[in-house]
Amino acid sequence: MPRAIWTGTISFGLLNVPVRLYSAVARRDISLRQIRESDGARIRNRRVAEGSDEEVPYGEIVKAFEITADRYVPLSKDELEALAPEKTRAIEVQDFVDLDQIDPIYFDSPYYLGPAEGAEKAYSLLAKAMRESGKVAIARFVFRNKEHLAALRPSDGVLTLTTMRFADEVVAPSELEDVLPEEEQKVAKKEIAMAEQLIDSLTTEFDPTSYRDEYREQLLALIERKAEGKDVLEAPQTEEPTPTAAPDLMSALEQSIAAVKAEKKPAKRKTPKKPAKKSRAKAKK
Repeated sequence: MPRAIWTGTISFGLLNVPVRLYSAVARRDISLRQIRESDGARIRNRRVAEGSDEEVPYGEIVKAFEITADRYVPLSKDELEALAPEKTRAIEVQDFVDLDQIDPIYFDSPYYLGPAEGAEKAYSLLAKAMRESGKVAIARFVFRNKEHLAALRPSDGVLTLTTMRFADEVVAPSELEDVLPEEEQKVAKKEIAMAEQLIDSLTTEFDPTSYRDEYREQLLALIERKAEGKDVLEAPQTEEPTPTAAPDLMSALEQSIAAVKAEKKPAKRKTPKKPAKKSRAKAKK
């Protein structure tokens, strides 16, 4: 059973709701170690001062900001602690907004919020009120010595908290090179209609269980085969998809729609042939 990783209070106007924070994800990453291939010796990372082979004790290491190459501004632990955000236990609600107003690019890590002992009624009140209003609460709180922006919303009877990126952490598309075309491309209405038709044909209800981490499954299977001393099959060579040329867009769209329809079309069942009726003449014999 997951344990609470943080405790605090949701501050909502004059209402304070004690809560516990739980991680909403279970990482399934496969941890791989580095070894020397010849004898399997484990590779260790050492803290070594540049320009020498001298290992530096952890207590002598401080953090620094690099101004230019080989020029740093050292920052002591006391200086960093003096600037650290106040270690408050409050999740301070700032505003309420509609969920569709938040671009998903701002979302970061999800968590669950559960009521602390004795706060069940106040917790249920806040969760039900937010569900009825359809609003998302935007809040600030300090977690792991860092101030976070967060979105609170109800889901399946519980409150969820998702940390968010601040606006200056999100890169605008206009700041990227070679993303936006230099000249506006003319797209025919028929091409747009065909693209929308392809989207419609691929539209379905979102089911997260239908998507699997196939790479992780294959990696685990590979590890099991090698651990059992079995031969490892070579991976098939895959070809990079060829970009669709502009004159072929309509043809590619039409073929895509036809392929989707063929996949979704149920196979026709063959009706068994009925035995031929015997003629009355043969029946009398």
